[in-house]
Amino acid sequence: MAPAASFDVVVLGAGAAGLMAGAELARSGASVLLLEARARAGGRIWTRREPGLAVPVELGAEFIHGHAVITRNLLAAAGATVVDAADLHLTVHQGELERRPDLFPRLRQALAAAGSVLAQHDMSFDEFLERHLAATLSADERQRARRMAEGFDAADTAHASARAIVEEWLGDVLGTGPQSRPRDGYAALIEALLASFDPAARPGGAHGLHLESVVREVRWSPRSVALAGERAGAPFEFRARCALVTLPLGVLKAQPAAVRFTPPLEAKRSALEGLAAGPVIKVLLRFRTEFWECLHAGRYAGASFLHSPHSGIPTFWTPAPEHAPLLVAWAGGPRVPRLAAGHPPEDLARLAVESLQTLFGSGVDVAAQLEGWYYHDWQRDPFARGAYSYVALGGSAARAALAQPLEDTLFFAGEATDTGGEAGTVTGALQSGLRAAREVLAS
Repeated sequence: MAPAASFDVVVLGAGAAGLMAGAELARSGASVLLLEARARAGGRIWTRREPGLAVPVELGAEFIHGHAVITRNLLAAAGATVVDAADLHLTVHQGELERRPDLFPRLRQALAAAGSVLAQHDMSFDEFLERHLAATLSADERQRARRMAEGFDAADTAHASARAIVEEWLGDVLGTGPQSRPRDGYAALIEALLASFDPAARPGGAHGLHLESVVREVRWSPRSVALAGERAGAPFEFRARCALVTLPLGVLKAQPAAVRFTPPLEAKRSALEGLAAGPVIKVLLRFRTEFWECLHAGRYAGASFLHSPHSGIPTFWTPAPEHAPLLVAWAGGPRVPRLAAGHPPEDLARLAVESLQTLFGSGVDVAAQLEGWYYHDWQRDPFARGAYSYVALGGSAARAALAQPLEDTLFFAGEATDTGGEAGTVTGALQSGLRAAREVLAS
């Protein structure tokens, strides 16, 4: 093997956090190498553009939650348009799809009134609902709140921190801010970050990006890092003054270790135990037509979210206000391992169609309308091992602890490290990448 090339900084991972950090470091004049295990950049952002389909197929991240200033600014600079999602929710109730009263304003009010008890003593979200909201919310409303935490946070409410969920739900991400999408998908943001980083620079230049480069070991001591792995079956080793680690939480928590750190990351053990990688199922169903817009004299036209709480896959959404024959089937939280265990993607697509049929009854043969489907298993993806992070009970300080640099040598970014109220989102990943890059420069 040739002598190891040396850089100021090596960034592990070319998702949103890694690309943001790489661009910031490159602008400073540092020599930077990004190592990405996949054959593409973007991480848990993965946009596909399909012929004949007017909207993008987002296998991973899709929404812009809240005002998300850094995300919107990057998309605007790239000339990308942002579209606010429609907000018409329909739920199966007594066999009919109907618009039910929006629970969230009432839930936010109840959380704000009772949330002060969490300042001194955290508890699971389940315990919080039963001990402190039973007098305010009905049993049905509390169950809807659980399903919301499972769906939005991909959380197991028996083990998730109530303090973290309440803070999030009272904040901008899910509060009064808009819920939007990049019109042409998140690929525009990744492409803009790649252009900013200038990955066309060849090794030996100021900076570069290596795809299909799987890091297996990180050997580190103060102000010195050696990274070893393989690319296309050939071993590599790079050296740097420091490393910026943007590996997803699921990869950092993997046992046996997906990436071996020598010495081990003992200082991060408590932080990693305080966070969980939430599982999701996301199946995108492509149909011949937008048949739901014509059913029952157009009663469902303009609907954004369709809920069938007792179905295997309980939540669907449309591209509204855009029009396209595409529906997203979504499940999150503890039901996902039970649904996905041992089942091929074809079974999940079939379950999605069966669940969707419960929404429309005999008004349409959903399976007959289906043209195809798209799916990626983020839980089994060896470079993700989960969808996005949530805070477990006892983990209130975990995000900040995970973000802390070690010996001015190992720096950490990624949505799980965001402490600005945007964790679990693309915005959180971008903010963390910028924060970590500035920590590197300050060191």
